[in-house]
Amino acid sequence: MPRDEMYDHTVPRRSDGTRQTLRPVQPWPEGKPFRLLSIDGGGILGLLPCLVLAELESRFLDGEAIGNHFDMITGTSTGGIIAMGLAQGKSAREVSKIYLERGELIFPGNRLQKWIKKHLQYLMHTYNRDNLENELRREFGDALFGSSQTPLCIPSFEGRYGEPYVFKTPHHPDYQKDQHKPLVTVGLATAAAPSNFASLKEGGYTFVDGGIWANNPTMVGLVDALTCFDIDRRQVRILSLGCGQDMHKMTWWQRVGGLWHWRSHFASSVMRAQSHNAIGQAGLMVGRDNMVRLDAPEVGQRIAMDDVGRAVVEMPPIARSLAEASGHRIAELFLRPSHAELQN
Repeated sequence: MPRDEMYDHTVPRRSDGTRQTLRPVQPWPEGKPFRLLSIDGGGILGLLPCLVLAELESRFLDGEAIGNHFDMITGTSTGGIIAMGLAQGKSAREVSKIYLERGELIFPGNRLQKWIKKHLQYLMHTYNRDNLENELRREFGDALFGSSQTPLCIPSFEGRYGEPYVFKTPHHPDYQKDQHKPLVTVGLATAAAPSNFASLKEGGYTFVDGGIWANNPTMVGLVDALTCFDIDRRQVRILSLGCGQDMHKMTWWQRVGGLWHWRSHFASSVMRAQSHNAIGQAGLMVGRDNMVRLDAPEVGQRIAMDDVGRAVVEMPPIARSLAEASGHRIAELFLRPSHAELQN
């Protein structure tokens, strides 16, 4: 039997249920800002956005959980895990323990072992997904996606049909498919980075890391907000948090071209371009004055996505620096009541 015929095509495409008309919008108070938090993917480097948020909690909220100050959170891969933790009412400081205390359990091995795994990733995934699943179960237990206190949009990629897949809480009547899924399942689906973990087979689908198409999910959240709620685009305020980037410089060999010369740079170039495009489009939509993008300074060689040792040492001072530089602006846009809210 030909391989394609082995697929069970009774499993519907996610896109089969896509509305073909404009979605009826849900009411939203006139003049009230819609605050959107977006968190990039990046493996252990998710520690950076988590610690930035924890710094903001400490400096401006007396330790109160920061997720309560946003009307929607979107996150990809490690950012999706952080987003789900915040939407459960956990503080960013609590969520950061996944990285600070248990990162080595998710990405085990010494430097030599990780060097070997780095080269083996061209042939197979390099880490046991059970380790990640165990930590997600420790964090979320049996909680369901629909129990989230803040609306969520969590990107993944569905490999059976080759389509983007966004897990959505039931913040709109159209969104009923995902609310009964365990948070653990959604976390595994968004974070199944092909180089690190095996894909997730669930419900007839095959899920791979959402970074395949939306490592920076800012536009995923913005489009969903504008199509679900009766808000003007100038009401939307966006806090977008990155996990660091390498400096990008095309080498002579890459200018010549060829798959061999691009093999180790193609994925990073795609994710970099996607991120810059998402920020540029969102800025055009809502105005850059309504948007804050924070990321680590570009470096010649950023911390590897599985380098727990470097991340826990180098990320905390960077997070403090970012919070120091932009904290007051973030507090004004996202953490304090607006004029319209005070009047009500």
